[in-house]
Amino acid sequence: MKSLARLALSAAVIPFIFIHGAKADGLSGAPAPFDKGGVKVALISYISAGDFFQAYQAGAEAQAKALDIDLRIFPGRQDAAEQREQILQAINLGVSGIVIDHGLPESLGDVVQQALDKGIKVVAFDVNLNNPKIPQVEQSDHELASLALEQVVKDNGKSFNAGYVYVAGFAPLDRRNEVWDKFKSENAGVVEKARFGNVSDTTATSTADQAKAALTANPDISVVFAPYDEFARGVKLAANDLGISKKLKIYSADVSTADIQEITEEGSPWVATVATNPAVVGAVSIRAAALEIAGQTVPHQITVKPTLLTQESLRAAGVKTIEDLAQKIPAFSTSDAATASWIPDKLF
Repeated sequence: MKSLARLALSAAVIPFIFIHGAKADGLSGAPAPFDKGGVKVALISYISAGDFFQAYQAGAEAQAKALDIDLRIFPGRQDAAEQREQILQAINLGVSGIVIDHGLPESLGDVVQQALDKGIKVVAFDVNLNNPKIPQVEQSDHELASLALEQVVKDNGKSFNAGYVYVAGFAPLDRRNEVWDKFKSENAGVVEKARFGNVSDTTATSTADQAKAALTANPDISVVFAPYDEFARGVKLAANDLGISKKLKIYSADVSTADIQEITEEGSPWVATVATNPAVVGAVSIRAAALEIAGQTVPHQITVKPTLLTQESLRAAGVKTIEDLAQKIPAFSTSDAATASWIPDKLF
């Protein structure tokens, strides 16, 4: 990632969204300060575009409401400098906790330390801040990638030409990349013919442009491992435009209602994804922050387990939406991570 330029924005000009005005009634049986309510927490994202991030935010909002938390959401615009300033603004707002959703670790360390120094509790989701005081919420990215690649082998054997979509510097993608590298080293018949990818506010369309070039230059690619759903959507767009959907199989990570529709549609090359429920991950992130604020024990690594979702299984179960998925696969809609008897967890 390119180095960050000197910051020029004032924290006072970064907008946030006031989501839930706590009634300050408090929760019966909850420890301080949740017994009185009105606890301020900030959710500061690096990326807000895309179904996954919108669902993550919705889950965070639902959990905050259940805890009577005064939640402030700062929208992510893939701008490291702006995310830094949003953290500073949250500090100035006097929040008790900050949840950081993705981001570039090299740009966050010093401002996060400022929050910690003021006694603000910090929880990180899918960004490794390398600080023992900060719980890390993860989707078990190694297991997620492993389940996807097990399905790749089941469908295609251990010898094929592959395309791979990856952008370094993002913790979940880096963890998934570790599994991909190990997979290739253990399967000499798997040849990575092309590597590409882009993370922006138009990830799918910009990845589609790169995928067209890669697939045109390497017509023998039969499998694409795209371990982020916006990547997979981009590759699918490229395959459709090139008219090669019947000879290509795409394997991904993450899921949304839009993804389910694209996976299950007739003739789709997108044949499997492995995912956690992003709304559940959002709720877990808020629960972890609440436990930290209440002074209760929180593990440093908080893992939400993933589920393999194949095109065949989704079609057979008649799953068309995330809501269908949660109803027909109960494990997808719950997690026992970061829970306590006083925290409401019946949200969805």
